[in-house]
Amino acid sequence: MLDGIDLKGRCCVVALGIDTDGVKHPLGLWDGSTENATVATTLLSNLVERGLEVEQGVLVVIDGAKALRKAVRDVLGTHTPVQRCVRHKERNVLAHLPERDRPVVRRRLRAAWALDDHTRALEQLRVLADELARSHPGAAASLREGIEETLTVTRLGVRGRLKRTLASTNPCESMIETVRRVARNVKHWSSGDMCLRWTAAGMLEAQGQFRKIIGYTDLAKLAVVVERDVAAKLAADTPTTNSHTTVATAAPEAAASPA
Repeated sequence: MLDGIDLKGRCCVVALGIDTDGVKHPLGLWDGSTENATVATTLLSNLVERGLEVEQGVLVVIDGAKALRKAVRDVLGTHTPVQRCVRHKERNVLAHLPERDRPVVRRRLRAAWALDDHTRALEQLRVLADELARSHPGAAASLREGIEETLTVTRLGVRGRLKRTLASTNPCESMIETVRRVARNVKHWSSGDMCLRWTAAGMLEAQGQFRKIIGYTDLAKLAVVVERDVAAKLAADTPTTNSHTTVATAAPEAAASPA
């Protein structure tokens, strides 16, 4: 999980890992002026260099920031499954709406995300976006941006309590809240190094309070599904050298050519 924390003008991007036993691990952090792609890319590259195993596939949960999404794509590859935090998406969409319209839209968003049928859930979100486009185009654009990745855990077949846990960055945000509490009395951040030290201290304190995530008993099965998902995408992108396949794919072009 990746998320950013703002500390009075300075920003740290933090990473939280969850193993197949449901145990949470603070993985790292990186300082910057904003939650930008360079900071996130540096953090992810550092984690890989330090031995983070990603070859068999990992599920990455992010807060929805485009900078974080770009960093995941650049460092971990285009086939890495990404879940956009539904709570961040909900807040972003509702921020474009007047108060009177928010409760209805909130209910419809949550109803769609609660569905276990991926196709049906995606259709409901798209219908809502189309309706919003007529009166609130900003809200519609916000919903459409990365809309399919708000349903990644649903597409992978995650259900029940584990789905609710992994559909948002809440496990990471609880760690961030501990960082804020630890650093609440700091009035002036004199340097990036100071920001890193206090953030690291908060992450370590949070680690002492960690419990296994809700729904952890299904994580081992999810790991297998993620590995297969990545392998299938890689196979689909790998060109075949089979001569029969070459002839079959060339046939439609030949049929379309003028006599």
